Amino acid sequence: MSVQERTLREGQESRDAPAFHTMAASDVLEHLGTTASGLDDAAVAERLRQYGPNALPQAQRRGLIARFFAQLNNLLIFVLIGAAAITVGLGHLIDAAVIMVVVVINGVVGVVQEGRAENALDAIRDMLMPRANVMRNAHRTSIDSADVVPGDIVLLEPGDRVPADLRLLKARGLRVDEALLTGESLAVDKTSEPVEDEASLGDRRSMAFSGTLVAAGQGIGVVVATGSKTELGRISTMLSGIGTLTTPLLRQMDRFAKYLTVVILVVSAAVFLFGGLVRDYGLSEMFMAAIGIAVAAIPEGLPAVLTITLAIGVQRMASRHAIVRHLPAIETLGAVSVICSDKTGTLTRNEMTVRHVQVGGDLVEVEGVGYAPRGGFSRDGVDLDIGETAVLARLIETGLLCNDAALNQLGDDWIVEGDPMEGALVALALKAGVERSTLNKRLPRTDEIPFDADHRFMATLHHSHQGDAFICVKGAPERVIAMCASEAGEEGDVDLAADVWLARVDDLASRGERVLALARKPVVAHRQDLTFDDMQDGFVLLGLVSLIDPPREEAIAAVRDCQAAGIRVKMITGDHIATARAIAAQLNLTHPDAAMTGAELDLLDDETLRAKVREADVFARTSPEHKLRLVDALQAEGDVIVMTGDGVNDAPALKRADVGVAMGRKGTEAAKEASRMVLTDDNFSSIATAVREGRTVYDNLRKTIAWTLPTNGGQALAIIAAILLGVTLPITPVQILWVNMVTAVALGLTLAFEPSEPGVMKRAPRRPDEPLLTGFLAWRVGFVSVLFTISAFGVFAWSGMRYDSLEISRTFVVNMLVVLQIFYLFSVRYQHMTSLTWRGALGTPAVLIGVGLVTVVQFLFTYAPFMHTLFDSRSLSFTDGLVIMGVGVAFFLVLELEKLLRRLIWGSEW
Repeated sequence: MSVQERTLREGQESRDAPAFHTMAASDVLEHLGTTASGLDDAAVAERLRQYGPNALPQAQRRGLIARFFAQLNNLLIFVLIGAAAITVGLGHLIDAAVIMVVVVINGVVGVVQEGRAENALDAIRDMLMPRANVMRNAHRTSIDSADVVPGDIVLLEPGDRVPADLRLLKARGLRVDEALLTGESLAVDKTSEPVEDEASLGDRRSMAFSGTLVAAGQGIGVVVATGSKTELGRISTMLSGIGTLTTPLLRQMDRFAKYLTVVILVVSAAVFLFGGLVRDYGLSEMFMAAIGIAVAAIPEGLPAVLTITLAIGVQRMASRHAIVRHLPAIETLGAVSVICSDKTGTLTRNEMTVRHVQVGGDLVEVEGVGYAPRGGFSRDGVDLDIGETAVLARLIETGLLCNDAALNQLGDDWIVEGDPMEGALVALALKAGVERSTLNKRLPRTDEIPFDADHRFMATLHHSHQGDAFICVKGAPERVIAMCASEAGEEGDVDLAADVWLARVDDLASRGERVLALARKPVVAHRQDLTFDDMQDGFVLLGLVSLIDPPREEAIAAVRDCQAAGIRVKMITGDHIATARAIAAQLNLTHPDAAMTGAELDLLDDETLRAKVREADVFARTSPEHKLRLVDALQAEGDVIVMTGDGVNDAPALKRADVGVAMGRKGTEAAKEASRMVLTDDNFSSIATAVREGRTVYDNLRKTIAWTLPTNGGQALAIIAAILLGVTLPITPVQILWVNMVTAVALGLTLAFEPSEPGVMKRAPRRPDEPLLTGFLAWRVGFVSVLFTISAFGVFAWSGMRYDSLEISRTFVVNMLVVLQIFYLFSVRYQHMTSLTWRGALGTPAVLIGVGLVTVVQFLFTYAPFMHTLFDSRSLSFTDGLVIMGVGVAFFLVLELEKLLRRLIWGSEW
């Protein structure tokens, strides 16, 4: 069953189940056959048998050996094993051992990666509360959360993790952090009153969901779903049914390995038959020649070099705050065409900030972001001194007095303890130079009314040392404005213009900002307590504050860089649509106004969704199913997707995406385990850096392939040409193995260290279906192979005329091939520019080390007596060396001329 079919089936089951959030509390209790006193032992035992334990199911895992051999079921691995067998046949056991080590390493890495998805499910299971406080037999008791059953009455307190899905029966100041399910940055106020049937998950105020965290207040709820039937369980079920996509590179390598295997086998067989039937070579001699062709043509070192290239890219990314957990993911980043990003904590700071203060007719802008108390005030673009307006100063003081949050500095970071919006008001006061300790001494608090979702405000009573007393209140604008009879002005209080203030509230809210109203009311000096009767009327409105979780400044720049690179950025969030639109506009997303909600997505079939997803860049109030559908729709359009997230609700889409990116600081373990990359700084700009690195890695992989195939092809072509012409082989299979062994790693690996070429982020993303062997690369393989063959036969013939020694002539050819590979390395280092520059000539430290190492071992090959015994090599003169170097220089100039012609004719050589 596909993921979509499973999701539809589960969606149908959820529609068939009662919509508990719409039912009255008494009806829910009756439906579940329970009471506020809880279940008795007999009912609990029966329901445990009926529903099973409150735990998520564990999938059966394959054994370690079975998982290892499953990794070897790959044609490229078969080619490697074949190359090892051929090498054993030639008597080179050490080379064969090296190749088999590569095979084993590939298998081990695959086994490790296969366990990542299973670990993601374990991470979700670990989020279940180990203990739960419930009513059993009319008594409060603490039980293991696995023993919670539908119908249990659960008691919630601050710090508790909700053990199952609950329909709330009572809620007093209850606020629940649901970010792991909905992505909403603020804790949600809960109520026991039913909500409408079509309410999205984040708007179901009468429900508390398994795995979420109680931030404040108390509550009592009845269990309506346990285990896999909970919202958290649904996500776990979705995650277990999602297969991990293979990367573009692995798909290309699979196709390439198939074609290469067929070509090598066909060519080797054809040459074997031609030599035996037409040239009358002996069967044994032709068999060894065919083996030599295969050894020359098979790039046995290429998989190892590609793996090392990816590993080097991973190390580079680690220094840029991105930990790559799946090796090929670093290359996939180079093909990314769409980045689907969560909003809270990724594009934004996940820190509420006061953006505007409305006092009278003045809208004051507040500078600075996050909780750091840095920034000033301005009005109409002109800096504002707090001392210039008494009303603004009183409002800021009120926001600090009617406040229970605290800000603490931890290194360079400011951490809020308490409600994020209250923390933003503390930061606002610090920006104005108002210290809490000083203010509390001057105006101590004597009583308070905590915030509650029912009355939607918080109030505190204060006394001054001069004998004055007053009440501070902050809360929902509509509620606070209704409590006010007047508004504060610089010249004194005036009659309240309620309609004007409500319009101002709507204006600020339309920007996606959360709005609070603040007011004061004088009371008699001897008052020592607060009652709700005190809160009915008589307040003086001081003004409004609007807050928002602002976008990161570096994220704005990163979005701009991604757009310049042809990458679309889409925001997928569980937050409200107005907030999402406001942040999208500040980020300069392409179509911030063409936003869609999860409810609108539910009305679209898959085909319509594929069309809509191209037009919209903002998706709000989304569920895990919505995120998964959006990723599927984009992939169906041929896009390569990066998906970011930090909550459990993001895990299915993270796993489905081509590259799932989790947040390292604030992300859940479930999100991290489902992802292929983790950002240690939770910063969107690190994704843009990762894309740059991914493109560089892919460029370097192409350079490695473009260097490896022609050099191998030239060696194979030299043998083929000799057989077709009926002449002596210019190089033996054993000598070919030497060249491959020396150059494949010492030279080919140096390309992995190449830095980014200029303009790497100005190019459009490469097509994911682009073949590894492009038209240009096929031309380059043929062209360079022919040049190699001509050079080899040229020096072979020249040395044959100068020396009457086949061994010296073959030593000439071996050194000639190595020198040509060195010069070709300098040419292939630059795909989009000439290599005839000082930068190109000097190379990188890795290139210089590689060339130096090859030079040393090649001198051993040519002049060491024991090498003469092993490879039938002979010493060459200094003049012979100059001839070889001269041919290498000519070869390099021909390649640079070819690159120049391609740039002039086609505008690019790749």
